[in-house]
Amino acid sequence: MNYRRLGKAGIKVSEIALGSWLTYGTVTEQKTAEACIHHAYDLGINHFDCANVYGSAPHEAERFLAQALAPYARDSYVLTTKAFWPVGPGVNDRGLSRKHLIAQLDQSLTALGTDYVDIFYCHRYDPDTEMEEILSTIDDQVRAGKIRYGGISEWPAERIAEAVSVQNAMGLHPLRASQPVYNMFSRYIEQAVLPICEQNGMGVVVFSPLAQGLLTGKYRLGQATPEGSRAATKEVSHFITRYLTEEHLTKIEALMGVAQELGLTLSQLALAWVLRQPGISSALIGASRPEQITENVKAVGVQLAPETLDRIEQILQ
Repeated sequence: MNYRRLGKAGIKVSEIALGSWLTYGTVTEQKTAEACIHHAYDLGINHFDCANVYGSAPHEAERFLAQALAPYARDSYVLTTKAFWPVGPGVNDRGLSRKHLIAQLDQSLTALGTDYVDIFYCHRYDPDTEMEEILSTIDDQVRAGKIRYGGISEWPAERIAEAVSVQNAMGLHPLRASQPVYNMFSRYIEQAVLPICEQNGMGVVVFSPLAQGLLTGKYRLGQATPEGSRAATKEVSHFITRYLTEEHLTKIEALMGVAQELGLTLSQLALAWVLRQPGISSALIGASRPEQITENVKAVGVQLAPETLDRIEQILQ
């Protein structure tokens, strides 16, 4: 495993991080999920991502993650969580108000069985809360020792710029993490988000680097949707449907040719392509089997030659 600094922060995170987004309903699924977490740790992954809304009920995934990580020393891994999305019917059960952020952070810490998280993300931008309130709340929790670093997820570039300006003016702890979507078929961060994060010392932890599974090669042009795949699972199929176009599937065939020539799987090629960006600290993967983690971790250290990157660019265009 290789490790990178989280922007200008001193903390280092594994280039591959493991997420807890999927819901594990049965005992068998929970055992498999726990095996995935243990296998990831054994392979050198020290970065585990969660959120208050992951799982079939608020804080459920956090409780499960705490149980799975219990055998390991707390200071040996980087633990994250988030808040923004609704967790109840009340008008204050959502957003980034001081009331909601503090309540959710405290509930997350209880669920995770810890007195601090390494990164606490504002899960989306909240237009109903003043930037000063959002950032001062995060700063207060950093000073209280409940958060090591504040972060944001899927904030537009102009809001990131505003946050930097406000935190500088108020003398607050700087945000040190940004978590946007980024993969071969979703590249909007290259234009403004990635540059502004790099300029201001924020490490970028990208989610969906495999485009919800499209870049694993399991979905092929002219073939039926694989049984048991995300696209065939009603609860989460809508996340990948937008990627399953004829244009994308045609490009997948060409990309698989490039991967095969390099002796890589498509997912390894896709992850190496993401990690080519020096401003990216980690690529956040999901896994339903330990073998998937083994395969994905092999992308670490893969250097794609300029001519390979040019070929990929031609395919993607």
